[in-house]
Amino acid sequence: MIDGLILTFQFFTRIPINKEVDFNEKNIRYSLFFYPFVGALLGSIAAGVFFILSKLNNDIAALATVLTLLLLTGGLHIDGISDTFDGFLSNRDRERTLEIMKDSRVGTFGVLSIIILLLTKFVIISNFGNGLPLALILSMVNSRLEACRVISTMKVARKGGLGDLFHNSNSEKLILLNSIIYIGILLIINYKFFSPLMITYIFNRLFCRWSYKKIGGMTGDTYGAVIEIGEVVSLLSYWGIMAWI
Repeated sequence: MIDGLILTFQFFTRIPINKEVDFNEKNIRYSLFFYPFVGALLGSIAAGVFFILSKLNNDIAALATVLTLLLLTGGLHIDGISDTFDGFLSNRDRERTLEIMKDSRVGTFGVLSIIILLLTKFVIISNFGNGLPLALILSMVNSRLEACRVISTMKVARKGGLGDLFHNSNSEKLILLNSIIYIGILLIINYKFFSPLMITYIFNRLFCRWSYKKIGGMTGDTYGAVIEIGEVVSLLSYWGIMAWI
């Protein structure tokens, strides 16, 4: 399990841990188990940045928070959403769409998706209010827990790719355990905080249906898109709920 945790940091973040870990099925399985908890750590660091800088100016704090998240993840998931929208919005057939997604060059739709995503995060964070630190942490967990569920249960569109490797790690039972633990934590904090997780789940289901229609399944790029979309949807949901309660 320790190797799985280390692999989570090494693969999904830019936090340096200098220990060689085998990239095998067992370690990948446990890395998915720890991914939501690592998401909570990333969210805590970013929330801390916002808390400190918001004393000066909310816009500066929001910008620094978005940049912190980019630095901590190395833009890994941003690249995924860019490739996904380049392919999906090209209106080509399945094979050509997969080729476009695999292309290292960024197209117009990819650039637009990045700009819209980062601007949306900035606006939400800048205007959120006092409940942002907790909402940001929980949103990071929501998006990664949902991504793990998608990875473990949804069909893979491209065999032999990185997405296929994670999908075949047989992590379903660990993800279920994760979900039970996290739902229990949410209910202890505030039962209303369960709603953003469900809203994120619904949006991810809709996105997965779109992916199935376009390419017949999921890929590593669409996993990244699930995470980024999940963060935004969760933040918006918490924004609404915290304003209501």
